[in-house]
Amino acid sequence: MTQSTGPEPALAAGEDPRRYAQILTAVYDATMTGGKSPARPREVIGDSWRRLQTLGIDPELGNPAETQMDVSDLELTRRESGLFDILDDLARGLESVVQDGDNILVVADRHGRVLWRSGSTAVLDRADNLGFVEGANWAEDSVGTNAIGTALVSGRAVQIFSAEHYVRSHHSWTCAGAPIRDPRTGRVLGAIDVSGPAKTVHPTTIALVDAVARLAESQLREIHRSTLDRLRSVAAPMLARLQSPALAVDANGWVAAVESVALRNRILLPEDLATGRFWLPTLGVCDFEPLPGGWLVRPTGAAESSVADSGNTTRIRIDLRSSQKPRIEVRSEVGEWTHEPTPRHAEILYLLATHRQGRTAAQMAADLFGDDGRAITVRAEMSRLRKHLAGIISTQPYRLDESATVEVITPSDMSRLLPHSSAPAIRAARG
Repeated sequence: MTQSTGPEPALAAGEDPRRYAQILTAVYDATMTGGKSPARPREVIGDSWRRLQTLGIDPELGNPAETQMDVSDLELTRRESGLFDILDDLARGLESVVQDGDNILVVADRHGRVLWRSGSTAVLDRADNLGFVEGANWAEDSVGTNAIGTALVSGRAVQIFSAEHYVRSHHSWTCAGAPIRDPRTGRVLGAIDVSGPAKTVHPTTIALVDAVARLAESQLREIHRSTLDRLRSVAAPMLARLQSPALAVDANGWVAAVESVALRNRILLPEDLATGRFWLPTLGVCDFEPLPGGWLVRPTGAAESSVADSGNTTRIRIDLRSSQKPRIEVRSEVGEWTHEPTPRHAEILYLLATHRQGRTAAQMAADLFGDDGRAITVRAEMSRLRKHLAGIISTQPYRLDESATVEVITPSDMSRLLPHSSAPAIRAARG
């Protein structure tokens, strides 16, 4: 049982699963009781078991302290996972594996939380009995050795069969999982997994799961390229008018356009970036201004680090005269850009414009829904809105850029102001 450099199946082609399961059970029992084992587990399995024994995880129970995520938290986690846009591609890639009704397809985030699952009613019912449900934590330190948690820890595709699972109640299952990495940062976003009864084990499943994970990363790379293209279409005319050193970068520092600056693929951005002046290792002191989906970076030529007012004022104009097509315009000395928010996002922008000191998620929930208990819903909406307005909206509390000049244009007939809304704060504004 030696470790392979590529995806390693749990058993070789042609090997009898029942006989191999018996061997694994003997190895498992000996390892857990400290007895003499008839063989050594595969390296990836042995490493996992040692980690879990060190943590004191009970092989009979796992970690019973873990609780399931509620519906609103689950939806927010899905939206912020980085996997939402490729879910359909993942499902199509593994459709042939789950269509026979014996296997379940699962997508988890980087923490091991189950975000989505699909399969026949029968296999989903069996998964329910193990707590293998949406919102559940299947990290390795929660439920022991499994294809999701162990793939996330090891950083590679793994297949787990029968008694290779650390928790005894999982021995009747087999699973194959592979991590999915963000091509922009190299960080693991989550994992894809195919699980089913132990009798469904097949050595080719892990190769297929790994291939689908790599295709998903290619799709994420294409989505990123399209995002940079959109940013470039907005920023390139601005940079041309500047006729001075400048770059347009996305929120992760990937360069979309440059003017009079040495060409590079990416720059390291400071944490908690906001409009203003910051020091960068490669460019020195730079002024930052928001762009739709990124930042305009303007090296100042200063030699030392400081944060100062550059003297440039960003002007934000929120036009609510059309309830069907609200509009936000952002202007600075280098140019302007526009964004058409959804009606709900227009409500949020209106509230932030009328509460420049900022609003917490709970306050926003009370403003929008009359229920401060819906803060999770607000955070999900703010996460989506801030993807379009990076640098315009700050957090803790949520607020518009303090240095910006904000103008709100409302209809002459205030009853037409976002007429679809039932929000108490919006109704109050109408008078």
